[in-house]
Amino acid sequence: MADNNFNNGFNNNQPYGQQPYNDPYGQQPYGQQQPYGQQNRGVNDPFSAPLYAQQIGGGQASGFGSGSGSGVYTADEISPQKYNLVIGACLLYGFLINVFMVAFCFDAAVSVIDKSPIVFMIAYIAMIIVGSIMIHKSDKPAISFIGYNLFVVPLGLCLSYILNIYAMAGYNTAITIAFGITAVVTLAMMAAANIFPQFFLSLGKTLFVTLMITIVVELVAAIFFGTYLTIIDYIVVLIFCGYIGYDWAKANALPKTVDNAIDSAAELYVDIVNLFIRILRIVARAQNN
Repeated sequence: MADNNFNNGFNNNQPYGQQPYNDPYGQQPYGQQQPYGQQNRGVNDPFSAPLYAQQIGGGQASGFGSGSGSGVYTADEISPQKYNLVIGACLLYGFLINVFMVAFCFDAAVSVIDKSPIVFMIAYIAMIIVGSIMIHKSDKPAISFIGYNLFVVPLGLCLSYILNIYAMAGYNTAITIAFGITAVVTLAMMAAANIFPQFFLSLGKTLFVTLMITIVVELVAAIFFGTYLTIIDYIVVLIFCGYIGYDWAKANALPKTVDNAIDSAAELYVDIVNLFIRILRIVARAQNN
């Protein structure tokens, strides 16, 4: 996710009422409800639109190698241990902010997403774009961290909306299971990227093209046929598994600076959130059946 933005800067990644809670899985997919409740959204899928906040931009994969890969270091570089610690700290920060927003910002999420979906969508996209520019055009950690927050806050609002709707619909167990699966898959993909870094770095363009095709198919199915293809969730899960490995391999190929650590954390954050949302939909659908 480095040549990114609502693009693949974090690769590029999106989703999101209240009222009758019948089926939170996409009876009213990604076009009509796009993306967060053009209607009363009951639990007709509050999340039909993925959080793709940065998957749109693609990953030119190989060739990230300065710094640690080349043996050439700059004065700004830190040790690999500190570098990974900064990435982990940024991810933890983002998730803690999201936990807080899920716990305390549901009313705000409903008022913004349900009552003013167009305004929210415009603000959401604007924040993602500005955040991506700040992250990927600046080499100052403070600026990149502000840009990272422009991802964390709107996505946190979306997660507050989604998770509270699922919880009210009785899917607390599904949320817990999805969280556990996401954590295990994330760690597994990072470990795989450590073992096969070149393989994952070669996946950038393939993942981007596949994601774009998937988004188009999902939109066409929803808008023109009024249907939701459940297989899309599985495809997106595979794509974001690949993106986690890709972004982790890329993070380790970049010069180990604090700024690059923050940039990498932003990309991984979006990957993980997108993966979690899709896994949640799959698990909740299975529980419902």
